[in-house]
Amino acid sequence: MVSLSTWFRYAATKFEYSLSLSWKSYNVGQINARELSDAVWKNFFQGKLTFPHWNKGEEMAPTLVGDGGTLLVRKLPFPSPTQVFVGDVVMVKDPEKTADYVVRRLAAIEGYEMCSTDDKDEPFILEKDQCWVLADNESLRPKEARDSRLFGPVPMTNIVGRVIYALRSAVDHGPVQNSHVAMRQDSSVLAVELDVEEMVKKMKS
Repeated sequence: MVSLSTWFRYAATKFEYSLSLSWKSYNVGQINARELSDAVWKNFFQGKLTFPHWNKGEEMAPTLVGDGGTLLVRKLPFPSPTQVFVGDVVMVKDPEKTADYVVRRLAAIEGYEMCSTDDKDEPFILEKDQCWVLADNESLRPKEARDSRLFGPVPMTNIVGRVIYALRSAVDHGPVQNSHVAMRQDSSVLAVELDVEEMVKKMKS
């Protein structure tokens, strides 16, 4: 049973998301000024803040299992340092295969100084709207992990969403460990939109 205060927090989060999404559509010319308010309410009442995603691979072990599982991803229409935080598990457009996505942990954002363990590499600072993502599985080499150590900084705009729940099996599932700020922000979204039974069905299909 979801409490009334949780519903209010969820509604506020959803309204902010609807506003951001509609404003984005307006800015790129998909809708005009008259259609803007209609789009806000349409997104608010019809849209969801999350979507399921099937993930497979050893890169994020032990956080996510290698043989596959269903993830619940919270959408982020305007990923920025105020919406996504260092320590979050994020879904990013694959820099090497633009039609695919990878799930990695956000390790650094704009302004962070990056230093390599290799003395031959010069330190550098992440530029505006850049981020650095890493695999959780520390036993993998950079080429196997396929993270920023291989393909370098990633534009923040390539972040599609934050992974907030992982279903590894019908009996092994739970919230993903993100930054404290993110987990607090996502708690009402999880309380309202999480449907484990539906995720299990999608996993089996």
